[in-house]
Amino acid sequence: MNREIFRIAIPNIISSITVPLMGIFSTAIAGHTGDSAATIGALAVGVSIFNFIYWNCSFIRMGTSGITAQAFGAQDFETTTAMLIRAVGISAALGVLVLLLQYPLGELSLWIMNGSQMVSDYFYARIWAVPAGIMLFGLNGWFTGMQNAVIPMWTSIFINILHVLLSLWFVFGFDMGIVGIAYASVVAQWSGMLLSLLLLVLCFRKTLHKIDIAKVLDVSALKEFFKVNGDIIIRTFCIVMVYTFFTAASARMGSDIVLAVNTMLLQLFTLFSYMNDGFAYAAEALTGRFVGAKDELSLRRCIKRCVVWALGTAVVCILIYLFWWQDIMGMFVGEKSQLPEILTVASEYIGWVIVIPMAAALPFLMDGIMVGATLTRILRNSMLLSTVAYFGLYYSLYPIIGNDALWLAFTAYMALRGIAQYFMSDRLAMVYDKSSTQ
Repeated sequence: MNREIFRIAIPNIISSITVPLMGIFSTAIAGHTGDSAATIGALAVGVSIFNFIYWNCSFIRMGTSGITAQAFGAQDFETTTAMLIRAVGISAALGVLVLLLQYPLGELSLWIMNGSQMVSDYFYARIWAVPAGIMLFGLNGWFTGMQNAVIPMWTSIFINILHVLLSLWFVFGFDMGIVGIAYASVVAQWSGMLLSLLLLVLCFRKTLHKIDIAKVLDVSALKEFFKVNGDIIIRTFCIVMVYTFFTAASARMGSDIVLAVNTMLLQLFTLFSYMNDGFAYAAEALTGRFVGAKDELSLRRCIKRCVVWALGTAVVCILIYLFWWQDIMGMFVGEKSQLPEILTVASEYIGWVIVIPMAAALPFLMDGIMVGATLTRILRNSMLLSTVAYFGLYYSLYPIIGNDALWLAFTAYMALRGIAQYFMSDRLAMVYDKSSTQ
């Protein structure tokens, strides 16, 4: 079972960790151009706007993964092929819709986030990457459901290496500023999507069935797909609100230093979350597979071992942050004269980043289990509860403890997600019942 977990988790950890590493490199590149704090802050606001767009479309990955994994467990390859076509078709349609609505989306986002002209330039350059990014959600969800984590890994590595190289070239070779980082994302995302399609054809040509449009458009199957995705959309929207508000609240505190510090500390947490997501993806793929195969014994073994590995990852990250956080943050800042002030402010809040991995390890894992079992109503309701608690804590405590209130609310939000899912699923009994043959 450990071998099965790591067969999916390790490639996902490698591919997932390239995402925050790309964010770290992008932040470091931005920090070496002009006013470090102002440029890093502008990039953070721009990236958070795209996180809002992408995360609201990430339901395609999660909804595709759970249903595909259950069909794979039941060896129903006609359904897995139909799911692939649905995922790619809906992804492409969403991408085109975002492009058509780019102006109202951009202006509204810039107003809400109090974005500068630098942020505006970044947004209207990077928006052309969105269709490819959304299509990759659909493809990667299907690959995960098919128990293949290697293709998303190589695609992600390719995208992020290309993004970093192009960012360096555009920013320093052509003096394009953070707009160069945006255009690097456009080229990298479209290149990665084409690579993913090529690997799909090469690796799954024997598994794919002839496309049956009637099955793709089957009303009952579409109803299940949109029911699952409807819950995930609400859940994802809550996550987006939390993360976007985190950056917006930081930006409205009136200090470029606090915004830059919160951005960098959140990058440290994101690094952990993507490492931990490897085991969440493994739990997601294997839960769906064992539910589809009606193998309750294997499901129980899988979940127990995933818990151990998720907590172990949290401990490793805590130790890294505890001893080397100053060295890591030093890489972000090109204007070394600002480094002492940034580290002084960061030292006031670093404790939260050290604590959060333990609070968030099991909630991330629970997300994967619920998606694999397609118990998305629990996923939705637990997220609604946690989001209400997040905003309630922040607005209650901000007048008293300032920026600490933002970090306290974020930590409580993470922990409550897992606790709520555990009890809403009757201590996972509902998950095990779906894999039972009785």
